[in-house]
Amino acid sequence: MIKIEGNPIPPPSLTVEAQKANGVYNKPDVIQRLKEDSNDKCYICELGGLSDPEVEHLRPHHGRKIPERVFDWNNLFYVCPHCNNLKKEAKYDDKIIDCCVEDPEDMIEQCYENGHVNVHNIVDEECAIMTAELIQDCFEKRNTGIREAACQHRINRLSDEMNVLYKTLERHKKDPELQRYKRSLKATLSRTSIFAAFKRNYVRKHIMDYPDLEEFLV
Repeated sequence: MIKIEGNPIPPPSLTVEAQKANGVYNKPDVIQRLKEDSNDKCYICELGGLSDPEVEHLRPHHGRKIPERVFDWNNLFYVCPHCNNLKKEAKYDDKIIDCCVEDPEDMIEQCYENGHVNVHNIVDEECAIMTAELIQDCFEKRNTGIREAACQHRINRLSDEMNVLYKTLERHKKDPELQRYKRSLKATLSRTSIFAAFKRNYVRKHIMDYPDLEEFLV
């Protein structure tokens, strides 16, 4: 999970649909705006290029029993079905970081090591603890066949991205004056990049080896 700079102006359809008895909150303009704001990534796992995105309510409305949350633009997020399904567990209700308001990198640490993901809180706050648990589950909870496949797909994609990062870092270390590698790392470490939280955390933990890259982690 990474900080998202969302457009504060709600898509027009939300106002219209909110007036209907059975209005919907996932009209095309909502989907498109969320896709742009999130850089076409699931806001929880950061998998990119979603072919089957869903609109997720950060704070649940419990079957529209809390109607003010249904069409609240600030409560809608772009998510993949796998993460959306996991987040529906009641233990996460109202306990997940709002990454449009707070910076998850200040609250949780996302690591990839030896083919596995390890996510933990770095501040003693319930939302950090529960968000870390949710992201961990999105990569490692394999209690059904479907989840096993979904988790492995994310691990495989993350592994590919991290391997590219490692190789580029090595090339940059050998020739730090060559701007081509530095430009590549700037793009790779941007919050718009897929799995950015994992890549940025790796460089942050090894910043002594790459001090000139600190400017890309701001």
